[in-house]
Amino acid sequence: MRATGCTSVVGTSKHWPCLIPQHGPGPKHLRRIALEPWQQEIVDAHPWDFLRGLIHSDGCRITNWTTRTVGGVPKRYEYPRYFFTNTSTDIVRLFTDTLDAVGVQWKATAPRPTGQINVSVARKESVALMDAHIGPKH
Repeated sequence: MRATGCTSVVGTSKHWPCLIPQHGPGPKHLRRIALEPWQQEIVDAHPWDFLRGLIHSDGCRITNWTTRTVGGVPKRYEYPRYFFTNTSTDIVRLFTDTLDAVGVQWKATAPRPTGQINVSVARKESVALMDAHIGPKH
């Protein structure tokens, strides 16, 4: 396929299931997603690369805001925040387990009616840690 600014990469092999054993038929949120021991070793050795990939695929960094009344006057406060959203509880668990491993504090919301689970990173120290390792989304 040719398009300006686009590169198409195609790969075929009978060995893809060996390299990506999580792949399978049906929606990912309806099947078990777990890392093989050799994959977990890679994540343990390079947790920030794993987190960066998850944020860049299913997450974002935003500027959140709130208002507080100070001296009777409402003031607007803005602060950076990361979100990660996925319908697979297994993928969310892989994300949050890795956040725990690198010392990032997070909160999860209850699943929405759509099944999506949001994970929020909003504490100043944790956002700074994410900023130092994740970088801008491309």
